Amino acid sequence: MMMGVPEYDPRIIKNSGINSITTSKITEMLEGYADQYKQAFANATQQKYFNAYLRGLLSNLDRKSIEPIACHFLTPVEVRGMQHFFKRSALHETALRGAYQTKLGETISAPGGMLSIDGSDFVKKGTHSVGVARQYCGRIGKTENCQAGVFISYASEKGYGLVDGRLYIPKCWYGEDYADRREACGIPEGLVFKTKNKIGMELIDQAAGSGTFDVQWIGCDAAFGSDHGLLAALPKGLYYFAGIRENERVYREWPSMEQPEENQPRTGRKRKYPRPTQAPGTVRDIADDEAVPWQKTTLCEGSKGPVTAMTKCLRCVRCDTLTDKQQYLVPIAEVWLYIRRYHNGETKYFFSNAPEEIPMEQLHHASTMRWSIEQCFQECKSYLGMAHYESRTYKGWHRHMLMVMIAHLFILELRLLYKKNPVPDHAYGEIVGGCCG
Repeated sequence: MMMGVPEYDPRIIKNSGINSITTSKITEMLEGYADQYKQAFANATQQKYFNAYLRGLLSNLDRKSIEPIACHFLTPVEVRGMQHFFKRSALHETALRGAYQTKLGETISAPGGMLSIDGSDFVKKGTHSVGVARQYCGRIGKTENCQAGVFISYASEKGYGLVDGRLYIPKCWYGEDYADRREACGIPEGLVFKTKNKIGMELIDQAAGSGTFDVQWIGCDAAFGSDHGLLAALPKGLYYFAGIRENERVYREWPSMEQPEENQPRTGRKRKYPRPTQAPGTVRDIADDEAVPWQKTTLCEGSKGPVTAMTKCLRCVRCDTLTDKQQYLVPIAEVWLYIRRYHNGETKYFFSNAPEEIPMEQLHHASTMRWSIEQCFQECKSYLGMAHYESRTYKGWHRHMLMVMIAHLFILELRLLYKKNPVPDHAYGEIVGGCCG
């Protein structure tokens, strides 16, 4: 049974498109929703803490962390028990995550869906929370003491939601001087350093290979899309719509190549690699080129009318290097270059390996779906307490994020039930700044 006073965050009601509903009706629906996860719990106590925490994340509490939630929805003496639930309880976490992902897939999986990768950072004081370090924090746009998470989302015409997330553990945490902190934070033995891009790639492989989601597209921002190795390693048969940096080099058309034996220098080191007979330009050159006109494009129909943007979209040839030292740039693949200028004057660039004959409407649609992960972060941080956690442990961080995802799916179900547009206008790229990073 749900416990505590039924006080829900009013933004949940507003964003679900509900004109009139009683708190008792929401509570009834939430009880039925929570019961669908009961197979993941070893005992009734675990389910009690899960129910209370889920209720707390959806409530109007100012701080949605263990102590205020336990005090409000249980009793003060159960704060320690809930802390144990997050820190070391033998929770069937894999079963809980699997139940969540299955339910998310059943709710919104549809042909043409997109998995997106992105990072989300959390400012933290002190040095003892798991994975905390001075590193670039996307949320505030500068180097700060923070934790960094890597997440993937799924979006389709039916809606959007976070699929999974994993904490990035900085390389310094694997040194001998961090051994005590690793043990105190419960970092699993045998865990090895992985870059954010490697983590994102593993999450994508797991989700795409699970069969839970109907996936056609992979979306990412420039932090991931500028990694040529990541793009090459994406699951075959899927199209990517990947952000790139403005200095990414391209050819307007496939260049002719000069083979090493054709023009060897008279002295010095002999050439080993073929070289293009002309130098590539940057994608920014194309954005600035008046000979390639901007087009006013209708991306989709929003709740307040058509969502439009200025775009340039053309075929070009992507480049890569032949050596680890980033030398000997050569053409490697023909792709779509998609350039979009936002209302604030910012210009962003994307590559897509979608086929040349793809209808332009599908590329425009892919550009809108990619923003769903930013919408997830905005909603989860704004009124579901995504950044409110206080647990310092590895298990605690991951369990909190999973609970937030489960709460977010409940809101999606409310939105779908009350016919709210499942993919709001914000998902079309109007989120600006670092609030969701």
